[in-house]
Amino acid sequence: MRAIDQGLWVCRECHKLNTPSKSCSRCRARLYPRFPKSLSRSWALLLAAAICYVPANTLPIMTVSYFGKGEPSTIMSGVIDLVNNGMVPIAVVVFVASIVVPTFKLIGLAWLLISVQRQRAIRARQRMFLFRFIQWIGRWSMLDIFVISILVTLVDFGNFASVEANPGAIAFAAVVIFTMLAAKTFDPRLIWDHTCPEEKDE
Repeated sequence: MRAIDQGLWVCRECHKLNTPSKSCSRCRARLYPRFPKSLSRSWALLLAAAICYVPANTLPIMTVSYFGKGEPSTIMSGVIDLVNNGMVPIAVVVFVASIVVPTFKLIGLAWLLISVQRQRAIRARQRMFLFRFIQWIGRWSMLDIFVISILVTLVDFGNFASVEANPGAIAFAAVVIFTMLAAKTFDPRLIWDHTCPEEKDE
């Protein structure tokens, strides 16, 4: 049984249950039965992330120079270089954090939004697990940006060796930020508004 079925609205700030009104009786925050325009905002942010996903994977993400010579590398070319240099474990970590995780987040969020928007009777517990997993795994998507930031700061030996961030890093950071905001603006209570008959009887 949902709180809204009992004529109660939950405050998003202090989580107090209130009778329908304009503001919370405890913290005076604005009350809504469901977060306004949650789906449209999440879709807008998700589409922005999908647009940035293309240059994030096609543009160079950084340039490592030795003795003044170096070539820009994309995420995939960097993974291939790591494998060719025998650093397979690091290549796997970079591939998962930079390719698998962002792709999974884009597809997972899109599936959640479509299932809610089309009011599909899919088990809510499975969708809630996916939503929480997307939120949890999102923090690891910034691994590449952290590594590049550290390398740019620490590796600066003049003409001997240097690391420079390229436009692909900005696009990749935008993908991570947009997907995190898309998950943040999504109201998970919408998942429970349309559940399969078996789950309603539980």
